[in-house]
Amino acid sequence: MEITWYGHSCFRLIERGMAAIVTDPFDSDVVGFEPLKLRADIVTVSHEAPGHNFVSAVKGTVHQIDNPGEYEIGGVFITGVQTDANGKKAIEKPRNTLYVFDFDGITIAHLGDLRQVPTQSEVEALGTVNVVLVPVGGGNGLHAAKAAEVISLIEPDIVIPMHYGHEKSRVALDPLSKFLSEMGLTASEPALSLKVTRSSLPEETKVVVLDVIGS
Repeated sequence: MEITWYGHSCFRLIERGMAAIVTDPFDSDVVGFEPLKLRADIVTVSHEAPGHNFVSAVKGTVHQIDNPGEYEIGGVFITGVQTDANGKKAIEKPRNTLYVFDFDGITIAHLGDLRQVPTQSEVEALGTVNVVLVPVGGGNGLHAAKAAEVISLIEPDIVIPMHYGHEKSRVALDPLSKFLSEMGLTASEPALSLKVTRSSLPEETKVVVLDVIGS
């Protein structure tokens, strides 16, 4: 299956013969980046904010998922897990739903605007995660140190950072370099997309930086 990034927290996940999925489409007038011109069968929304719920930017959508639960659509199994529901200030902040997509045994977890380290029960609800799409730039999402902690708990094969400061973004977030430093890594050449198969999964957790489509 193939993963491409369109900026902020928006990705397109595709696999031949299965439903195409777009995550957290954004309003470019608010977030920046290029206006989205996407088609998909399914759109997932982690929470209600212009940077994550601009569903009208995606054409051909048959299914919109914006709540926790289990779904099977177009050959893809989707599990939505609600997070950030605890604490006195929880009611004042938008509820976040993270999603795990199972493409015939290849699993991708999109953490949305996860703000705090998940509980043990939330981590267990995710199951085995091959690829995690994780916010790393702070703001309403994880900052670099917490992102690294979450990665150590989930233990994915591949980490793709999202939701960080970018030259095309209007949102004030920490730069990617801060997260890479936290992980003890230096910046590598961004890839236009990531193709994942069972045989291509690394033996140790690997960070893959994606270039923004349209940049």
